[in-house]
Amino acid sequence: MSTPPAAQAEPRPLPHGRRMVAVAVLVPLLAALALWAFAWPAARTAPRDLPLGVAGPAAATAQVEQQLAQHEGAFEIHRYADEAAARDAVEDRTVYGAVVVTPQGTELLTASAASPFVAQLLQQTMAEQAAASGAQVRTVDVVAAPEADPRGTALNASVLPLALAGIAAGAAVTLLGLRGWRAVGALVGAAALVGVVAAALAHSWLGVLAGDWWAEAGSFALSTLAVGAAVAGLAALLGQAGVGVAAGVVMLFGNPFSGAATAPQMLPEPFGTIGQWLPPGAGTSLLRSVSFFDGAAATGPALTLTWWAALGLGAVLLGNALTARTKRAEPAPDREPVAVG
Repeated sequence: MSTPPAAQAEPRPLPHGRRMVAVAVLVPLLAALALWAFAWPAARTAPRDLPLGVAGPAAATAQVEQQLAQHEGAFEIHRYADEAAARDAVEDRTVYGAVVVTPQGTELLTASAASPFVAQLLQQTMAEQAAASGAQVRTVDVVAAPEADPRGTALNASVLPLALAGIAAGAAVTLLGLRGWRAVGALVGAAALVGVVAAALAHSWLGVLAGDWWAEAGSFALSTLAVGAAVAGLAALLGQAGVGVAAGVVMLFGNPFSGAATAPQMLPEPFGTIGQWLPPGAGTSLLRSVSFFDGAAATGPALTLTWWAALGLGAVLLGNALTARTKRAEPAPDREPVAVG
């Protein structure tokens, strides 16, 4: 009696010895990758082409620009005619701060809402230069961080929970066997609920956000949907392994390269830029814009998250269509003759 073809096609499980070797090798590799992804950017934190404005008469600002140029590669200088133009640039998120030279002295404009870390860095830099020349610098926080979260700790801490919520939504849709438009509806609904709950906690309860409530809820929801759709989309195309691939990219690269704790320009290149292409980095930038800057510079991160969500949901629908097509193409199983009488 011959063996059925289905039984012949079944893969043989790996021997126990090879499984032990695989675990012993893969776990340290994953640990090393995680340590590199999280610890290396933190150890190499430094300004790299950080947008900084300089305002005032050309003759008066020349010395300031020369002093800033001594920090090679640290600052990207933007020149403005006066203090009003420099303030507008800070409020539009074109620059993180500005040095304004006036007849009354030098003034430093900062925006701790954009990054408390960068605001403190600029103050230290200008204090060192002022001490060398014997002058004094007055600091004005143009867009201040909320009193409930002056260091931006709560906003930075929201990156990981949103990523985990998106991963959980995508994994749940996959494991529960939802397909096609049902999967899309579940992902969108879960993301919307996450957005409402997150805004209620961060804005209404903790008071660490200060913008339009619904815009903040939409930012939370879009960030969650971008991750959840990516997880479910890869799973629809690659199987359950896609959940691990998407989750690994978000957790090992998206979180440490997001620049949430400092700024994208404080990370080694090109990882600061890559981080803004991933949902955690784009979500953080979008949330800062809608919460503290009336939506300034929100278009880029919003489009990035929208592309992630659209491509992920499209992959969910495509995977369902391919699965249905494959099932229709499979030949019907042969039926054995049944004896009658």
